[in-house]
Amino acid sequence: MIRTLPLPLRNRLAATILEAVSDARARRALAAVAEAPDTWLGVDERHWAPLLAARARRASDALATLPPATTRGLDAVLDTAARLYEAGLYFEVHEWLEPHWMAASGETREALQGVIQAAVGWQHLANDNVAGARSLLLDGATRLHGQRLGARDFDGFARATAAASARVPSAAPPPFPCRDAREREESV
Repeated sequence: MIRTLPLPLRNRLAATILEAVSDARARRALAAVAEAPDTWLGVDERHWAPLLAARARRASDALATLPPATTRGLDAVLDTAARLYEAGLYFEVHEWLEPHWMAASGETREALQGVIQAAVGWQHLANDNVAGARSLLLDGATRLHGQRLGARDFDGFARATAAASARVPSAAPPPFPCRDAREREESV
């Protein structure tokens, strides 16, 4: 797992990552930060260069093959969340999903909140907040139990996340649910 940067750097990088989902210029900027993180840092922040470069590289790699303008519809939103999650960018998963959660209602809103809580739980663990991680992982798993979001079944993810919460701090994140095979074929 990859730690979070200090607040100003974290938020600036997260904003660039979210822009890079659908903007080629932001993708280039992200790749540039991965190669030369010092360009973003003040003299007193240079010690953050390795972590900034690592987060930017993971995001750049995760988004490199994402088709542009793929943010329409819940499945596309979850495709991006899955890429960020699998790259270990749990804070960015939260930032990406939050506006969609705020606009949602009913079971979709509840399930999106569960995904966000699970992602934030893994970020807490990366930052050595074991109690916060355990609590959020369990809360997220509870919200996702028996849930589907778009073409993804989150029940297995919920069970694996709940089991992992009991093994924190030595637990590893379960894989993000894939689209059902039938849905993947229809979207190609």
